[in-house]
Amino acid sequence: MIDVITTVTAMKAYVKAIKQRGETICLVPTMGYLHAGHLDLMREGKSLADHLIISIFVNPTQFGPNEDLGKYPRDFDRDKRLSEGVGVECIFYPDASEMYPKGYSTYVNVEGITGKLCGIARPTHFRGVTTIVAKLFNIIEPDVSVFGEKDYQQLVVIKRMVGDLNMKVKIIAHPTVREEDGLAMSSRNKFLSPDQRKSALVLSHALIKAKGLVKHGEYDAAKIRQMAIDMISSTPEAVMDYVEIIHPDTLECIESIDSKAVMALAVKVGNTRLIDNMVLK
Repeated sequence: MIDVITTVTAMKAYVKAIKQRGETICLVPTMGYLHAGHLDLMREGKSLADHLIISIFVNPTQFGPNEDLGKYPRDFDRDKRLSEGVGVECIFYPDASEMYPKGYSTYVNVEGITGKLCGIARPTHFRGVTTIVAKLFNIIEPDVSVFGEKDYQQLVVIKRMVGDLNMKVKIIAHPTVREEDGLAMSSRNKFLSPDQRKSALVLSHALIKAKGLVKHGEYDAAKIRQMAIDMISSTPEAVMDYVEIIHPDTLECIESIDSKAVMALAVKVGNTRLIDNMVLK
């Protein structure tokens, strides 16, 4: 039977008992409405430690004032059933007042890399992400934590925070999980109409085409980027937020693909903002 814990005090007591036995913990943080990508993270996490704990918390501090916090999909009973099926032993399921009690005023901010890519359109987003992840790490004290590569910038930001603050947790990156047609799995995909769902494929199609261009000798980032922009602009209901080719660690835009590079993009399809990325070389 899976344990569901809703308070910080009870979660700390649960963790203390595990630590006293000298056993290890893997944490997979989520916002719930789980899909196959989440479950893959959990399966990997299960193999990395003695105990697998997940968190389900729709974190209000990472949503901007005009974003979809109120509409973000939630189905705890379904999430609990799916989690149990992949071997999760405990779900930390606090409410917002538990994580941000009255008078809360402390935030974690990673400079520099959070001001790029998604951070341009969502200037407060990563402060919310790093704050809640730091809190989860302090409460649950995981030895290892698994994050998906689909949220590439988030992964880089979390790794930087862990390194800069000398946190003991090891961060494991898990490859993006896709639908059969290539669309990156996301809890937000449910908001797409059938026609929008077809248009959303422009993200993965542009990335695959870019990878093919590099494979055949095109290393000019501007030309590859323009190809993706043209594809997006000709797709119904698709509006580009950004398309960039970046250094995998610094997230700085690069002009020539001389070594490993990542193409990252964000596209709004209808009212749904989608992100995706792919290593080009």
